[in-house]
Amino acid sequence: MDFPKVGSNIEVQSYKHNGTLHRVWEETIILKGTTQEVIGGNDRILVQESDGRQWRTREPAICFFTAHQWFNVIGMIRDDGIYYYCNLGTPFTYDTEALKYIDYDLDIKVFPDMTYKLLDEDEFALHKKQMNYPDEVEVILRKTVDELVSWISQKKGPFEPGFIEYWYERFLHHR
Repeated sequence: MDFPKVGSNIEVQSYKHNGTLHRVWEETIILKGTTQEVIGGNDRILVQESDGRQWRTREPAICFFTAHQWFNVIGMIRDDGIYYYCNLGTPFTYDTEALKYIDYDLDIKVFPDMTYKLLDEDEFALHKKQMNYPDEVEVILRKTVDELVSWISQKKGPFEPGFIEYWYERFLHHR
């Protein structure tokens, strides 16, 4: 697998289990790009939904993708602190078109005080039936929820104090 070069601008695409395109983020500047990990930054970018709706993100964000965990993390920099949005989905792949992953509905929202909330369990249950998620996928995702909660409580990876701020400073140099 190729990986994006630092300073390059890429598109991020999420898909659903059935192969349909779910959401596209128009541009993310690569701050670190290896076969194991991609860290990117963006600010007020256009997002295209599969139903044709478009919207702009409201604040600068640092995105963390890994080739081994079934989640990615977006650290959103707001006036009252850093909020995290964690998407449960496959590890990323990258080709010359975009960074891609399959979104499996479940999300964890983390607040600046590091409390968190598991979201979209109803959407997961519906899509599991509609798209026939294999039982193995549910097992992996439930284990991933536990792993992610552990990362949050241990302040590991993108949740480490100073992580988002460090990469945001790097992002400002590439804008």
